[in-house]
Amino acid sequence: MLIWIAGALVLVGVAGLAWGIFEAGWLRKRVLEVEVEGLPGELDGLRIAHLSDFHLGVPSRGERATEEAVSWVVERRPDLVCVTGDLVSRRRGVPLLRRLLGRLGGSFVVLGNHDFADSRDPFSQRIDLEVFEQLEGVNVLRSSSVELEVRGRRVQLVGVEPGDYANRVARPQELADPEADLRILLCHFPGIARRIPAGAFHLVLSGHLHAGQIVVPFPGGKLRLAHLGARDVEGIYRYGPTVLHISPGLGTTFVPVRFFARPEVTELVVRSA
Repeated sequence: MLIWIAGALVLVGVAGLAWGIFEAGWLRKRVLEVEVEGLPGELDGLRIAHLSDFHLGVPSRGERATEEAVSWVVERRPDLVCVTGDLVSRRRGVPLLRRLLGRLGGSFVVLGNHDFADSRDPFSQRIDLEVFEQLEGVNVLRSSSVELEVRGRRVQLVGVEPGDYANRVARPQELADPEADLRILLCHFPGIARRIPAGAFHLVLSGHLHAGQIVVPFPGGKLRLAHLGARDVEGIYRYGPTVLHISPGLGTTFVPVRFFARPEVTELVVRSA
């Protein structure tokens, strides 16, 4: 009897591992409409592609999900492309990163803690900052801002450096231009939404949490093992007039599996509230 039980447990474990590896590459392509207060009519319908957490360079089907996500974005040709950090986990992923970001063209990027090997993941490697500075056609926002004219209106994007966030010295609101018609903040860590004044930015884009990566559902909720204490985990949240979107990300960390936390690429369609 014990042999049968042991055999059944082994089969369940193998099946679970196989599913987790499969899900790590099972990309969800999602389009979400986001209402923004005070948005000028000219910017109504503006489309923003949001990608995050590639974690390139480690063996994982997340690499497949990332390549598929980039292809989807290229096909849809959104108005803006934003990437919110943790691009590379090991140096061997740098050539693929260059190729993927080159395909996106003109994207706006912030870095994440894994890009500096600042994590509990023993497999991460620190990437030389020159790698990111030399990316062609990519706007890397390191606690800096850039302003564009889109449909005859002013759109400002501000980035937060992960080290500034970790050291609690990030002040992105000081870079915000109150005259800009749409202000977008890019920060790898979603907790930034609770540190900025209400209304400083219309839209905040973050990642980091992988939707929990390994999730155990139970009646009435979910146990997200990768981030047990996380308050906001994935999707849309509102902080007064500010809208926060947390991407579930595309890659994996620690282990190359996902359970009930599919990788996702998101297109946000901005609407006037």
